[in-house]
Amino acid sequence: MTAQQFEGERRPVPRSAFIAVAISLGLNGFIMASWVSRIPATRDRLAADPRTIGLVLLMSGLGAIVAMPLAGRIAARIGSGPVLAASATAGSILLIGSALTPTAVTTGGLLILMGAALGTFDVCASIQGSYLDRSAGRDYMPRYHACWSLGAILGAGVGALAAAGDLSLATHFSMVALFITAAALITATRWYLDDRPVREPTLTDGVAIPRARMLTKRLLLIGLLVLLSMLLEGAAADWLALYLHDFRNQTQSLAALGYATFALAVTLTRLGGTTVIDRLGRAQAIRLAGLFAALGITITLLAPAFLGLLIGVALWGMGLALVFPAGMSAAGERRGHSAAAIAYVATVGYGGFLVGPPLIGLIAQTTGLANALWVLLPLALSMTLLAPVIAPSHHEVDSPID
Repeated sequence: MTAQQFEGERRPVPRSAFIAVAISLGLNGFIMASWVSRIPATRDRLAADPRTIGLVLLMSGLGAIVAMPLAGRIAARIGSGPVLAASATAGSILLIGSALTPTAVTTGGLLILMGAALGTFDVCASIQGSYLDRSAGRDYMPRYHACWSLGAILGAGVGALAAAGDLSLATHFSMVALFITAAALITATRWYLDDRPVREPTLTDGVAIPRARMLTKRLLLIGLLVLLSMLLEGAAADWLALYLHDFRNQTQSLAALGYATFALAVTLTRLGGTTVIDRLGRAQAIRLAGLFAALGITITLLAPAFLGLLIGVALWGMGLALVFPAGMSAAGERRGHSAAAIAYVATVGYGGFLVGPPLIGLIAQTTGLANALWVLLPLALSMTLLAPVIAPSHHEVDSPID
């Protein structure tokens, strides 16, 4: 199949390939949640104070940010399947190692490597998902990322049971590692398709053809849009429960319910996201998403009753749910550079998720948390202005290998 044929035609894709991407992202969420759910046990094992454990946890994010761009380049050369299989295996082994490291320093060093492995795992699944979506002519990316959330919920639940049963970290993580490794290897080797891009000709009549740059104005703006959404999501993840407890006088259990509502809204919206995008178009869906997020933030900060708070939190989550998956789909349309473009957008988004909470914390130092959260409102409204950049750009669509 030639590049021209692909850009003008859809092609059948085995259903197993779509399922494989959904399983992969579910596995990634499962292993991440397995680690996070046992942070209290890790803290106790290392006898670490809050400042130390905070620095240790930051290491995995830094590792992911460093590795994601490299993952895109490697996947473009050899395909996402082999890279995913290797990174999932490495991440599983490192998960076991995190239960055995003797000090906070060695744990932090290991987490850099584990974050790099799991970030690569995540990017490769999205690269394959983007390839399948372009082949099928539909945006299934929201459903794939909903499976990440479902995997995280399941991983956290297993982690809670392991903690309740006083299962050691080494035993728990070894069981998770065996499961993840086996499932990822089977999924990537049996059902992943070859998603390497066509190598376009470099000469015409003996004259070198300049290679198009990966970064374009459109891709930079897509990155900015995803950055904003992930900054808003990171702020919710780290500050929402605290805001509900300290500033809205809710009990700890109700504050936790508030964040659970946010996470559930994100997951359910992603499950229905493909249908929404099919009916409205990608740009219009994201334009409405920005308005939903802005409305949700406003209601969360102003509603006097707890029910109103939950409605606001749910709208906030619904407004953010589709932006990251849609950004990955749009990035995958960068012809000749789909894998690198997806890795770029994922890296920028992950950076926003990490930067958002400290930024809100710095502002809260001088204005208070309730006032600091108002900073999120113009960021949400900015997403509506950037929505047109995420519309499908057919002249940038990458092509599959012949």
